Amino acid sequence: MGHQADGPDDEHRRPAGVSDATVAALGKLSEALECVERARGHLYSLHQLIGHADLMLDDAVEQLRAAGHPQIADRVDTELLGRNVIAGRWTFQIVEDFDDGYYALFRELDRQARDELVGGRRHLYEAEMKERRRSRGRPGHEARPGTDG
Repeated sequence: MGHQADGPDDEHRRPAGVSDATVAALGKLSEALECVERARGHLYSLHQLIGHADLMLDDAVEQLRAAGHPQIADRVDTELLGRNVIAGRWTFQIVEDFDDGYYALFRELDRQARDELVGGRRHLYEAEMKERRRSRGRPGHEARPGTDG
């Protein structure tokens, strides 16, 4: 079979005339976005963990009162429970600001760069790396699902 059947699908082949430097630059932009995606996951972890901790404070306040420590219980209840995590914001507001601002712009610029430079194709750098590194004809080294090469 020809190279077309033994290589990436059309969505993972660079368009004619696209330079190595362009593929590398788009790969770096995509890699940076992937890093931001991971950071976003951590931000959502922060959001959920802080929310869970705040709800746990209800039990802590109740237990402090039951143990005879009403002043500490009152401080936790009035000063900490429900407090903003940063100035004026609970974590849901931080997540919303991040998603609607920085994250949305990052995704848009990555998409726009790919649309303008390579017809919207994704992961060209990785697809070409896969072609360089795989052992053609070996099981587990197929170019794409449903192929034998």
